[in-house]
Amino acid sequence: MTSVAVHPDTEPATPSPRGTSRRYRAVWRWHFYAGLIVAPVLLVLAITGSIYLFKEPFEEWRYQDVRTLAAPVAGAIPLSDQIDAARRARPGTDVMSVIPPAAPDRSTRVIMSGTETGPFAQGVSVYVDPGTGRVLGQIDDSATFMRVVRTVHGELLAGTAGDRIVETAACWALILAATGTYLWWRGPARRRAPRTGRARLRRVHALTGAGAGVVIVFLILSGLPWSGFWGDGLQRVQEKTGSTSPSADSFPNTSTPPALSGDLSQHPDAKVPWSAERLPVPPSGTDPAGGHAGHTATGGVLQQGAITVEQALAAARPVLRGCRPGDCDLKVLLPGGREGVYTVVAEPRRDPAGSRTVHVDQYNGRVLVSYGWPEYGVLAKTVEQGIAIHEGRRFGPANLVVMLGACLALVTLTVTGVWMWWKRRPAGRVGAPARAADRRTTFGVLAIMAVLGLLFPLAGLTMLVALAADGLLLRRVPRLRRAFG
Repeated sequence: MTSVAVHPDTEPATPSPRGTSRRYRAVWRWHFYAGLIVAPVLLVLAITGSIYLFKEPFEEWRYQDVRTLAAPVAGAIPLSDQIDAARRARPGTDVMSVIPPAAPDRSTRVIMSGTETGPFAQGVSVYVDPGTGRVLGQIDDSATFMRVVRTVHGELLAGTAGDRIVETAACWALILAATGTYLWWRGPARRRAPRTGRARLRRVHALTGAGAGVVIVFLILSGLPWSGFWGDGLQRVQEKTGSTSPSADSFPNTSTPPALSGDLSQHPDAKVPWSAERLPVPPSGTDPAGGHAGHTATGGVLQQGAITVEQALAAARPVLRGCRPGDCDLKVLLPGGREGVYTVVAEPRRDPAGSRTVHVDQYNGRVLVSYGWPEYGVLAKTVEQGIAIHEGRRFGPANLVVMLGACLALVTLTVTGVWMWWKRRPAGRVGAPARAADRRTTFGVLAIMAVLGLLFPLAGLTMLVALAADGLLLRRVPRLRRAFG
């Protein structure tokens, strides 16, 4: 339960043995400081997360003028011509990827590079009428409302530093959940009927945490793979344990061209599955027309002798039979350089078990690699399913409602926690719970916290900082000792 607790002088004593009471105070103090530190970040995460759950319906409504055609298209012009139309609309700009229309009344989306650079860089989506090749409009994906919400949710608009803050707050939320569960189980909120307004507030806080705690913990754990530090460590664990996406050793080609899809593999709108981002990409063979001389790959201009986008899609479709229009999005990443390949990604909207990634030789159309759910390791499957549920799309509307409820519960926990502290705090003091007098009790609680700190290193690091501040400052500086208790 994510809360900041009330002051010990006004909290009813828990009817427990003396040793348990000391342990209760020690746990309470950690719960208090954890809530006080991360409450603002958790509130931001809960609000932005609840908004981002509605990304797809919101953007379908917001950009319907460029995504939906007035009438279905009877016959589409070649995708290559549509890409050329998008390139003319943004001359001198690289083509990043292409999303063919999923239905006759949908436009083609050509994603071109924008002003951002680096991993997760957003491009500019140029929407093209597949029947006429007319450009319907351009959307800067880095400036959309949902993109801003996502950036706030993931990094607080502060880049790497913001990512680390969000990850630290998420890890501390797990500590809040563990300590809050103990406080609810051993404390008065579970045993006594509330008689005052403050007691009712405490009961709302406790019951909300007890009722939604499991889902909130799932939200946190399923979101951590996106984090920069812990998520990177998880991918390394996957690689070392062989429980990741398909092993590159299973395929005949394991070399890694410099333009592996590069930033494309991490592009939010045109990416390969999360657990497959680090897979080596096989190189295309020798140009059958004679060597690799000719055009460069910049701007999406194909090499001399390369097959068209349509031919690459046709070569990939036999292994994409499970990707049904309406339930699955097809994305085509163009070759990058002379050895680059066409990468066709089938991304189901609900069940990630239907995902598949296909690499096609840009010269002869041969499928170099085709891998999907059966080749994923157990840990990779768990992460992919967790992400789908986290985003509220795995089980349709019911999944979305549960995730929204968890976000609203987190808002309730944060607000009621801060409210309880504000109502009960003594004038001029923070009003932290008193330290446990028995060091053995403190050491027991610290041992449990140490285990959590090892599992979540950023939380562990901040624990050490908190302990150092408590021992070197709060206990030694009289003014701080009086203020914090």
